[in-house]
Amino acid sequence: MDENKQAELFKVLSVESRIRIIALLKQRGPLGVGELAELLKITPSAVSQHLKVLRYAGLVRSERKGYWLPYEIDPVALDQCGQLLTQVCTCGCKGTGKVREGVLAKVDDKLALLTQYERELRKELEAVQAKIKDIVVEE
Repeated sequence: MDENKQAELFKVLSVESRIRIIALLKQRGPLGVGELAELLKITPSAVSQHLKVLRYAGLVRSERKGYWLPYEIDPVALDQCGQLLTQVCTCGCKGTGKVREGVLAKVDDKLALLTQYERELRKELEAVQAKIKDIVVEE
């Protein structure tokens, strides 16, 4: 991805409502404009404008199903976005999510930082376990 496209992607993701739309689509799967508007407590028109920008950036896609036009995350594009963020990240984790020793050394409340990190890891582990369970059930 060239630097201009990278900059555009950061611009797209700089709007809170777009981040919230992506989060909702990740959590709940395909949703229509009306559903998103209700969940976000913004107008359907505003949701449509945000979805237009996200679709142009390639982060979401839609396919009409009768009268319903559900939007969903493009997992490949979102993964590429994550890789880009990992490349520019300065925390030192290199995308592993591991607590950087330098950060831990600078924090006064190490227990709070490590406890928060543990909660995040447990949540991620639960999500992975749920996906594994879904795959096993499908087979």
